[in-house]
Amino acid sequence: MKDTIREMVRDAVRRAHRSGRLPSPDVPEIEVEEPKLEAHGDFSSNVAMVSARVQKMAPRRIAEAILEHLDDSKGIVERSEIAGPGFLNFFLRPAAWVPVLKTILEENERFGVGNSGKGQRVQVEFVSSNPTGPLHVGHGRGAAVGDSTANLLVMCGYDVQKEYYINDSGRQIRTLGLSVFLRYRQRLGESVVFPEECYQGDYIRELAEGIFAEKGNALLDWEEEKAVLHCARIAAAAIIDGIRDDLHQFGVTFDRWFSEQSLYDDGSVDDTVQQLKRHALVYEKDGAVWFRTSGFGDEKDRVVIRSNGQTTYFASDIAYHRNKFERGLERVIDVWGADHHGYIPRMRAALEASGYRKEQFDVILVQLVNLLRGGEPVAMSTRAGEFVTLRDVIDEVGSDAARFIFLTRHHESPLDFDLELAKKKTNENPVYYVQYVHARICSIEAKAQEKGFGRVDVDEDAMARLKEAEETRLIQTLARYPEVVAAAADFMEPHRVAFYLMELASAFHAYYNKHRVLVEDRQLMRGRLCLVLAVRNVIRNGLKALGVSAPTTM
Repeated sequence: MKDTIREMVRDAVRRAHRSGRLPSPDVPEIEVEEPKLEAHGDFSSNVAMVSARVQKMAPRRIAEAILEHLDDSKGIVERSEIAGPGFLNFFLRPAAWVPVLKTILEENERFGVGNSGKGQRVQVEFVSSNPTGPLHVGHGRGAAVGDSTANLLVMCGYDVQKEYYINDSGRQIRTLGLSVFLRYRQRLGESVVFPEECYQGDYIRELAEGIFAEKGNALLDWEEEKAVLHCARIAAAAIIDGIRDDLHQFGVTFDRWFSEQSLYDDGSVDDTVQQLKRHALVYEKDGAVWFRTSGFGDEKDRVVIRSNGQTTYFASDIAYHRNKFERGLERVIDVWGADHHGYIPRMRAALEASGYRKEQFDVILVQLVNLLRGGEPVAMSTRAGEFVTLRDVIDEVGSDAARFIFLTRHHESPLDFDLELAKKKTNENPVYYVQYVHARICSIEAKAQEKGFGRVDVDEDAMARLKEAEETRLIQTLARYPEVVAAAADFMEPHRVAFYLMELASAFHAYYNKHRVLVEDRQLMRGRLCLVLAVRNVIRNGLKALGVSAPTTM
C-alpha cells in the first residue's frame, strides 16, 4: 500500500509540472509512513518538505499543487489533507484494504517472502561454543537469534549457509582433557588435587566414568600427556554430540560444523601468517610476531605468534574467516556473546588487510540472560559448574517458549527469562498469547465447516463488507508484515518479528472480543472468515521465521 501511495504522489508531481504548477518533475527520495496518531490518517508523506530545494517553493505550496493533481483512479483515497509545514496525510477507504487480504490468502506461505537479497551468498555462524561443556541459556539466546536471522535472510532471497565453528584446538581443550583425566584418577581411588582452573561440573565426572567403563585402569600406564590428550579427544567428541542433540531439540540445524583443528592440519594457519609476512603486515617485537591491525582501524597491534612460537587464537580466526570467503561467500555474519565486543575491530582490521571490504563482515552481539523463577533470580556459578543448561530449559518450558521469549527483546539488551512465566497458559506468556490466536482461528474455521462452509475461497465482494474500525485496523497491521520481515533481515534484528506478532495478536483479540465472526449474514461471515484466515496465515509465517510452531489446538 505504501508503494501505491508513493507512486500516486510521484505521478502527481509530474502532472503538476506539466500543468506549470511545479517548476520541476523531479521527485527526491520520499518517505511514506504510518502516522503515530490515527487523526493524521493512514499514511503520511514528507514529499513537499524534501522537494522544497528542487522546486524552489514553500512546502505548503508544493503540497497544494500535488493534491490538486492527485489521480486516485483506483478509488482508494477517501480524503487527503495538508498538515503542519507541508505533510500530506491520506485517509483510505476501507475497501482499499481488500487487496491486502486477497494477496495474503493467495500467497499463503509465500506472503512476506521477498528477493532483496538477489541470491547473495551469506553465511551466519552462531553458537560456536567451545566443546568443553554443555550449552547454557546464554547459548540458547544466541542460537535463537542466529537461526532466526538466517531464516529471515532466506525469506528475503539470500542464499544462506548456517555454520558452527568448533574450537577443538588449543589450551581449553587440553584443560578439558586434564579435567577428565584427573576425575578418572579419582574414580580409581587416587587422592588428586583438582585445580581451580579445571572444569568443575558433574558432566566431567560422567565423562570420566565413561572412559573408565571403556578403558578400565589402562590409562594409568600411559604417559600423562598421551592420557590427557586421549581424554580430551573423547570428551570433546561426546560434548559436541550432546551440543548437536540439544540444538536439534531446539530446532536448530547447521549446514556445516567446521573444526578449528582442521585449519592447523591443512596448513591454513601457517599459510595465513606467511601471507601476512609477504605483505609486510607483521613485525617482530619482544620475540613475538605482531599484526599491524592498528593501520586498519584497530586500537593497537595484535600478536599472532607468541614468543614461545605458538600461534594465537587470533591467527586461527583470521585463517578461518579467509577460508569462509575462499569458499565463495560474499558476506559473513558472526553471532558472538557481548563480552567479545572488543574483538570486532581487530577482526575487521584483519579482513580489510586480507583484501575484503568492511561491509562484508557483520557481528551480532548477544547480551546475557538473567534466569528467574517466579521473579526471583536463579543462582548460577559457571566456575563451580552449577548452571542451568539449555537442555534443562527446553525440558522445563519447551522449545517454542524458549525461542520466542529469547526474541522478545533486542539482542543487545539483557533479557530476563522467567521459567514460571514461560510455562503459563495465559496472556502473560508472550508465546502463548500469539500461538493461541492461531489455534483460536483454527477452531473458528472448524466451526464454520460445521455450519456448512467448506473451503473459504477468496471473495472480494465478501471482503468489501469489512468496514468496522477494528477490521480495518487489523488489515492495516497485516499489511505491514512484509515490511517487518524485510527490516528484520536488513538490520539482523529478529525481535522485530516477535514484537510484530504480539501486536498482531493484540489487534486480533481487540477485534474478536468486539465482533463475532460466525454471524447469520453469510456474506459478511465469509468476509470475516477471509480476514481471520489471513491473520492465521501471517501468524504461522511469522512463527515459522522464528523457529516456533503454530499449533492448531491449545
